[in-house]
Amino acid sequence: MQNGGVQNILDPRWHLFAKVAEAGSVSGAAVSLDVPQSVVSRRIAQLEAESGTRLFRRTGRGVVLTDFGEEVYPRIAALIRETEELADQMRTRSGVPMGDVRFGMLPSIVPMLAGKLFSEVRRQWPQVRLHLTEGSSVQLEEALVQGRLDLATLLREEDTARPHEAVLARTPLYLVMPAGHPLAARKSLSFDEVARLPLVLPSEPHPLRARLDSLLREKGLPLVQALEADSIWLQHEMVASGGGFAITAGTLGPRDARRLAAVRIVRPSLTRAIVLGVTKHRPNTLATRSVGALLRSMASEVLKRAG
Repeated sequence: MQNGGVQNILDPRWHLFAKVAEAGSVSGAAVSLDVPQSVVSRRIAQLEAESGTRLFRRTGRGVVLTDFGEEVYPRIAALIRETEELADQMRTRSGVPMGDVRFGMLPSIVPMLAGKLFSEVRRQWPQVRLHLTEGSSVQLEEALVQGRLDLATLLREEDTARPHEAVLARTPLYLVMPAGHPLAARKSLSFDEVARLPLVLPSEPHPLRARLDSLLREKGLPLVQALEADSIWLQHEMVASGGGFAITAGTLGPRDARRLAAVRIVRPSLTRAIVLGVTKHRPNTLATRSVGALLRSMASEVLKRAG
């Protein structure tokens, strides 16, 4: 549960408290820490007895922080980050990155990035352990906010990258349609034309949906939605099956290139950015910084065609 050494400056029971707060349940914290649930419950009870008040209130779905718990949690979380960062500095004083890095990837870039990133990290820093996960931009951003990931690739529509986010790639958006459709011969389509077509869209919340809703409101147009599909591959499959039109980066694999066509959307031109998000809720370790820098250096090569 602990890495030992300097981290024990802080009573390990407070680490349990933070895990329960983040998981929203004693059982969830026990699973993530790989300790018996009874141990977590007992140590939280000890903290509450020593504090003279309750830290959590039970609900039908788990636990939530009491007013006192809400007051204490941010201070404990900050102390945990400080002690873990100090521990990392002591471990890596030789300048060699080591330890765990939790990185989340968008499904569309897994084939281009996952293997290359793993191989390069293993070659450069054999003592760094990558924990990779896949999810939608909304899911990955939520995991960053909750401190379950260190780094994640996220989608930003237009130029909405935040100051602390590195832009890894920018891509224009296209209307994807069956290859034999009459519109497939066009070089471009205006947004007004696109808005009148039945669209295969990701379900809300999603950055593209928010962008489309904003544009449609400006133009006083309704959203014509054929169906929802929550991955680019599903959207393309539905389009190929006659389910409607999709708005994606227009990247077509060999199979899709034979049955689908992509036409650029203009007036206005829609663009998408892939950014690197960094959590504020986990230690800023040398390993995390090193993997982040590697990602940024690899981006221009491996993410050119991502979307």
